[in-house]
Amino acid sequence: MRPASEAELSDMIRAAQGPVRIAGGRTREIGKPVAGEVLETAGMQGITLYEPGALTLVVQAGTPLAGVEAALAAEGQRLPFEPADMRALLRREGMPTVGGMVAANASGPRRVQVGACRDSLIGVRFVDGAGVVIKNGGRVMKNVTGYDLVKLLAGSWGTLGVLSECSFKLLPVPETQATLVSDALSVADAVDLMSRALGTPYEVNGAARDAAGRVALRIEGFAEQVRYRQRALQEALGGDWAVLEAEASRDLWAGIRDVTEFAGRAGDVWRISTRPSAAPDLVAKMGCPVLLDWGGGLIWALVPEGTDLRARLGTYQGHATLIRASEATRAALPVFQPEAAPVAALSAGLRAKFDPRGILNPGLMG
Repeated sequence: MRPASEAELSDMIRAAQGPVRIAGGRTREIGKPVAGEVLETAGMQGITLYEPGALTLVVQAGTPLAGVEAALAAEGQRLPFEPADMRALLRREGMPTVGGMVAANASGPRRVQVGACRDSLIGVRFVDGAGVVIKNGGRVMKNVTGYDLVKLLAGSWGTLGVLSECSFKLLPVPETQATLVSDALSVADAVDLMSRALGTPYEVNGAARDAAGRVALRIEGFAEQVRYRQRALQEALGGDWAVLEAEASRDLWAGIRDVTEFAGRAGDVWRISTRPSAAPDLVAKMGCPVLLDWGGGLIWALVPEGTDLRARLGTYQGHATLIRASEATRAALPVFQPEAAPVAALSAGLRAKFDPRGILNPGLMG
């Protein structure tokens, strides 16, 4: 199935006789394998509305992300949340789409300053499991009244509805950027350093540690302001720093965003979200190569194939997601963090409201 419009999408879902596997650009295929008829959203493409002066964009869900970013760049604007390109890490081809990005709530290093994808998403249109077209704020139904549909759809991985259109608030592209890079540090020292940097008034909007232990701190803005904040940050933190400017800085953060350090290496990849202060203890339990982002609040871990990392970590505040693994491993282990009973009941209730037949990506999230 490959609908070319929202109306066709609605008709196809309404007529579906069994499970439906939703596919955008096929670049973020994680979760438990889904058996079902494939529904490709890539036929629904195009920018519906773009108002640079109002910093707003409305785009159909099957639109390639690269085309959207090119259109924004021509006006000196961007999506604030720096969505990652997971193709190298996940060994996938295809083109990332806007709908796939929203369904995954894809959010990069800049999240420490501007929030996640869902925080820049200001509207959605989608088709639920009964084939009903729903617009955020534009249609009141007994079964959905009181829900923030934007927040629900972002990160739902297509289990509540199939996105047809998304609206975003945008930000201007800064004139330049610079990145301070430290010598190798322990995880504990790196987290402490990143926390101090993020706590300064110098507007650090990227704080990461690579697998070799080097900490990177990013500053963006007008050239003169960046130079001043760079010097002030160095003085505030002390120590010796290398400085990457402009293009070199952008290349570094593209690699951090896309987790390219693990892209060509064997093994499974896990993504752990937690409190930065918990990162040193968690990394000590992992005993494997790690990358830190979000000031230590996001840990990427590379483990031997088939490793149940959650069993190794035990109880902690946060959640672990299996991002890259074989189909056999993804079928054997919970890919997404198992939910506590009250949360699981709420999730099941939401799916029953939006997908009463249980046909949209059934089982993908566990």
